[in-house]
Amino acid sequence: MPTLPDFRLETHFAKWEFKARYHMTASDAESLSLRDLLAMATPQERESFEGMWLGYTETYGAPDLRETIATTYQRQTADDILCFAGASEGIFAANNVILDQDSHAIVVTPNYQSHETLPLAICDATGVPLDPDDNWSLDIDRIKAAIRPNTRLVTINFPHNPTGAILPLDRYTALVDLCRIHGIYILHDEIFNGLGPSDATHLPFIADIYERGLSLGVMSKSYGLPGLRIGWIACQDHDVLSKMERMKHYLSICNSGPSERLAQIALTHRAALLQRNCQIVDENLPKWDAFFARHPDLFDWHRPGGACMGFPRYKGPEGAQEFCRALVEDSGVLFLPSAIYRSDLGPTPTDRFRLGFGRKGLDEGLAALEAHVMKNKPN
Repeated sequence: MPTLPDFRLETHFAKWEFKARYHMTASDAESLSLRDLLAMATPQERESFEGMWLGYTETYGAPDLRETIATTYQRQTADDILCFAGASEGIFAANNVILDQDSHAIVVTPNYQSHETLPLAICDATGVPLDPDDNWSLDIDRIKAAIRPNTRLVTINFPHNPTGAILPLDRYTALVDLCRIHGIYILHDEIFNGLGPSDATHLPFIADIYERGLSLGVMSKSYGLPGLRIGWIACQDHDVLSKMERMKHYLSICNSGPSERLAQIALTHRAALLQRNCQIVDENLPKWDAFFARHPDLFDWHRPGGACMGFPRYKGPEGAQEFCRALVEDSGVLFLPSAIYRSDLGPTPTDRFRLGFGRKGLDEGLAALEAHVMKNKPN
């Protein structure tokens, strides 16, 4: 495998995430303390954590954890679940198992960088851009036009990072029908499923509706527990799962046992966690609506359909990249400029930035942002 390029988002976060005073671009929901998570547990669940044996765990993941993960789907069983040390390990394994040098992959753009760089490190890839003038939706005809005889994988992500868009159901089913005709796998990054405004309608999981669908899940985003480093892929194709399990032998080997116990507790109480996190989104979104209503000369804002992030346009003369740089350096407010999401597969927007609204404590950051904007507005 060739040397992978710097991961722009993670490099940016390595510099600023724990240094900036106001982290206003987070894509994960508000997290919990270990004490608060254990307070949700039954006495038996707490004992399973405190009394556990600190040895290796099963490569596939603990059987009871896989059973619990399966209950979050409509048609999956524990045998359809393979756990990973976070979502990124699952992305790596899926691409390396499904693709080879003679393959072709299709990815939507903009997107989380590894969804593009990993296929490109293996084979040819084609980018299909989401349309900002159509609520960041996906043109299925463009997917159809991009398909080649050797196309093996289409990668999508809804609710979408960085826009928060949710693909209309009719386009989603049309994509599945198209891929079924050609025998193409779909890797659906569904790590934000269930998170967003409380009235959001989320898509069905790809593993439930497509025999070649890979549903990527993780504790990090919708559940707000990235410190657990527990992810998974659900898939009806057990041959693919088996090959990914053998790939995992070269990666993490197995997950952290304590993290598996804590993930089990969280998923058992997932309804309460999701309700809590969506309520935070409901409280924060109107604050962003009000901010952008005060500054229509500088920003174009489209309220996202899901997840806890948006991708507004910046209209100032210096451009989004310079706006974000000055904002974090001068006022301590961290956003992700759209340059982070640039693609080697085609043009992507250059005049936008990613913001977040899934965490508590938004008011202080908004005040600092407001002060920065007013200070730097031309007279």
